[in-house]
Amino acid sequence: MKIAIFHNFLDNIGGAEIVTLILARELKADIYTTNIDFEKIKKMGFEDIIPKIKSIGNIPINPPFKQQLTLYKFRKLNLNKKKYDFFIISGDWALSAAVNNKPNLEYFHSPLNEIWDFKDYIKNKWLPFYKRPFFELWTFYIRILYKRYFKHIQKKICNSKNTQKKINKYLKSEAKIIYPPIDTKKYYYKKSKNYWLSVNRLFKNKRIEIQIKAFEKLKNEKLIIIGSYEKAKHFKEYAKYIKKIKPENVEIKSWVDDKKLKKLYSECKGFITTSMNEDFGINVIEAMASGKPVIAPNEGGYKETITNKTGILIKDINSEKLCSSIKKLNKKIKNKKEESKYRFECQKQAKKFDIEKFIKEIKSNINCDI
Repeated sequence: MKIAIFHNFLDNIGGAEIVTLILARELKADIYTTNIDFEKIKKMGFEDIIPKIKSIGNIPINPPFKQQLTLYKFRKLNLNKKKYDFFIISGDWALSAAVNNKPNLEYFHSPLNEIWDFKDYIKNKWLPFYKRPFFELWTFYIRILYKRYFKHIQKKICNSKNTQKKINKYLKSEAKIIYPPIDTKKYYYKKSKNYWLSVNRLFKNKRIEIQIKAFEKLKNEKLIIIGSYEKAKHFKEYAKYIKKIKPENVEIKSWVDDKKLKKLYSECKGFITTSMNEDFGINVIEAMASGKPVIAPNEGGYKETITNKTGILIKDINSEKLCSSIKKLNKKIKNKKEESKYRFECQKQAKKFDIEKFIKEIKSNINCDI
């Protein structure tokens, strides 16, 4: 079966992009996208996929033109003449490709948080007051387009109960859950060194400042943040702000390759994330696959993956509560017996999200009648 996968952009590699690259590798599929950073793809261990990646044209780096032009390019894309047997949309701004490319399914990472779930947060926290009316008009227009294109999706699959609820709430539709994968056998445990780890894009909704403020109080602890960010102006501004306010015991690495990242996971004391209403959060699965406990907000997809045996969920997270949770977990993992329990339970939990199970379920949905 010849398969094509559509993804918005591959110039910054996060969880959704990793899932797309895994799909391409396992299904021997081609990827169609816009902007591409081949060096980052190579560093994340997907050098073999590079010949399968094709650009449908570059787009601007700043919103809203980036998103608008992406929708337009995928709307005009028609690959049926290339005799593909099936199409997978694995990038929410590529949804418009469903109009001309069938049979299809979409793997929803989120139903465009920018125009629904995070709309008010973006308007009030990111934008100056004079841009807010234009943002309201733009989101109103994009919602109309999105709902129009959404009708062309023949099979809907999503990455979590959290995303499933959003699809039901905003689009009045149902979607089947297939949790995202990681290749658990490639992650490993090593004796902890004296640092905590955080892996996330440097976006405002990741609330990295909460981590920074917590470690200002924890002078004897160290935090390493792996934080890539896009080239758009507002992403650069937030990254600059985070780097400016960080104390000496916080180290920020903008990018590390796959080998180094897995080593950092394996040797950390524990993993920390503060992301707001995360759709799924594949980074916590990577940490647990390395046998490391996780501290996260009691929000979104984290509620589906983290248990009291694998870490701590914090309700209404802030720097004080994060600081307290780090101290609590630190005390526990100093006990070798407790640390061993966390290692066992975390790796056991991570195996539920192994790549083999994911691909088996995806294949079963490709072969079913639409």
